[in-house]
Amino acid sequence: MPNSSSISEFLLLALADTRQLQLLHFWLLLGIYLAALLGNGLISTAVACDHRLHTPMDFFLLNLALLDL
Repeated sequence: MPNSSSISEFLLLALADTRQLQLLHFWLLLGIYLAALLGNGLISTAVACDHRLHTPMDFFLLNLALLDL
């Protein structure tokens, strides 16, 4: 018996209808994104620059931070 379900259309709805809520969502998500970017950049910089952080655990932490970037 074949799968007969199919999607013929895709509807993307806005997060909010009002301009103020859209701006709030934008700034909130931008802040979260920039915090994650800064945190991963600091991890990458710390592991790359400090010779004491060249253990296998720190190597994998650096790889995870770079993948998240």
